[in-house]
Amino acid sequence: MSNDHCSPITRENIQENIDQYGCFIVQVPEDDYSPSFAYTVGLHQRFGHPEIICFGLPLQLMGDLLNNACEEIRQGASFTTDTPYDEFLNNHPVRFLGVDQAYYPYYPAVGCYFYLTQQFPVLQMVWPDKQSLFPWETGFNPNLLRKQPLLDRNTDFMFQEERNLGVFTTRQVLEGKPILYVYHDEEGDWQFHSEQQPIEEDVRLVALAQIVKIDPGIVELHQLSYGQHATRATPEDAWERS
Repeated sequence: MSNDHCSPITRENIQENIDQYGCFIVQVPEDDYSPSFAYTVGLHQRFGHPEIICFGLPLQLMGDLLNNACEEIRQGASFTTDTPYDEFLNNHPVRFLGVDQAYYPYYPAVGCYFYLTQQFPVLQMVWPDKQSLFPWETGFNPNLLRKQPLLDRNTDFMFQEERNLGVFTTRQVLEGKPILYVYHDEEGDWQFHSEQQPIEEDVRLVALAQIVKIDPGIVELHQLSYGQHATRATPEDAWERS
């Protein structure tokens, strides 16, 4: 079973795939910063089952995994968060986590578009490392941590980096001026300023968690890739990315 994810994404096209295959699969390739991911749309409508999202594997493999899950659900299976499942990856059982709705605008966004609401359940299929350890377990391969953001937690801090990561800001931001310019440079450094070209003597190094505390809404930019920046005229305006 295969969905044509290259077709235009319209509600009609999604519905056609759901009617024919049981679900529509959205595939998002990785970029320099964020991992690839894929997810279903339609499992909830067709079978009353949560949609499923998976991160960090080759797109073709994730498509196969989701198609296999859809076929099992069609035959009566139901996946839950308290059980390991052996049937997806050889010798490496996967587990499922419930996805917090705070993540819906950033990841299963096409599901929100199709359902015209965020009131639908989503499960995240999480795969282990070669030692069969999961990202939340001690000893999990640290090189794989950024491959799978865990969407059941850290809704107040969605960045891939650690909370104590050093980032650049200015004295003015620390004194209360709003953050109007964010730059994620090619080296991976984050900058949060009230103007695009701050004076060098005003620059300060603080923990990323402090920036999120100053402006909790800044997590909206957690997917900003290397070399990208975002600006807004006032805190009430939407971010413009380039």
